Amino acid sequence: MKIVILGAGISGVASAYYLNLAGHEVTVLERQTGVADETSYANAGQLSFGYTTPWAAPNVPLKALKWLGKEHSPLIIKPDGSLFQLKWLAQMTANCTSAAYARNQSRMMRISEYSRHLFAEFDAKENLDYEQRSGGTLHLFRDKNLFEQYKQSMGVLDSFNVPYQTLDPDGVLQFEPALAHMKDKIAGAFHLPNDRTGDCRLFTQKLAQLCQERGVVFQFNCTIGDFKLSGSRIEAAQTNQGDFAADAFLCTLGSFSRPMLQKLGLDLPIYPIKGYSLTIPIHTPDHAPQSTVLDETYKVALTRFNERIRVGGMAELSGYALQCPPVHRETLAMVANELFPNSGDTAQAEYWSGLRPVTPDSTPIVGATRWENLFTNAGHGTLGWTMSLGSAKIVADLIDHGSAEVQFDDLSLARYAC
Repeated sequence: MKIVILGAGISGVASAYYLNLAGHEVTVLERQTGVADETSYANAGQLSFGYTTPWAAPNVPLKALKWLGKEHSPLIIKPDGSLFQLKWLAQMTANCTSAAYARNQSRMMRISEYSRHLFAEFDAKENLDYEQRSGGTLHLFRDKNLFEQYKQSMGVLDSFNVPYQTLDPDGVLQFEPALAHMKDKIAGAFHLPNDRTGDCRLFTQKLAQLCQERGVVFQFNCTIGDFKLSGSRIEAAQTNQGDFAADAFLCTLGSFSRPMLQKLGLDLPIYPIKGYSLTIPIHTPDHAPQSTVLDETYKVALTRFNERIRVGGMAELSGYALQCPPVHRETLAMVANELFPNSGDTAQAEYWSGLRPVTPDSTPIVGATRWENLFTNAGHGTLGWTMSLGSAKIVADLIDHGSAEVQFDDLSLARYAC
């Protein structure tokens, strides 16, 4: 079968990998000059299999009100002039109930755990080097009351058989000795040993190279304009490089999936939530993190690569613009310098912003659509790399033979009645 994939971020390239393994002829269309040049370019670098939680939670509306207008706030909301932003916020708020949270986390954990299993298989088989580490995530708390509140809710991981360890300040230093200078400011932490780290862009680039060696075709600088239709099927994607006909089409355009598929009368509730990152060159390795530290106070993650630290955070709802305001750089640099001073020079850091494709229920939209030969794999929010192999294998199996190894019937766009 001939398959065209729209988009060469981590979701598109991972989908190409599994479709190629199944024996299909795969072409990937990408408007950039290479793979992973947008959302997958400089994300936080985490494979957060244990820390897979919906953004929409019962306590989020109250937290959001407290965060708005606060200095170094992890949440920024700026009206973008669209009704869609208001509708999306209303849909997300409707998911901020205990029942919805439990349902959505169950869906997300299903994909995440499947992806964790597939990553283990993939690493053993393909042996790619993407600066990966397996030290887990340290979820760090400075506020004792907040730490105690989280202790009460961590039991949810037991229901998914996700291991974790509760640590006091001394225990924290066993995993991250460079935090010794602020021991008296640490209330405690949770360690999630199954989580891993690495450079998502490097992973995607090497995976794409592997796909190309096995016959996948990548068409770069290729802008998709519209579609040629025949009844309830798509005949071809129309681009600046000509028409690309196929038996099946897969949309993996992240935040841009919604405007693209609106051309086909589909309304994907995916909003582009902006995140920011710094990539800091390390000059004193002993002062740098060993794995990933998630600072709960500022909702900022710091991840160790070989010779760099990736610092990522913030959630900004302001549309598709990709400005990099100095104020957010200052927040990321402040957290890095507080936790790991003298590890690297933040003045030399690369400052970046990218659009996370977020659904109101935080679950990606994976599966078939009302067009007979169109499928989607988009809307992963901050967990695009974490869920990448799992969601890619699910949608590849659906395209290949109509079923998957895990439950998939509640993952498609049909759950939004679109």
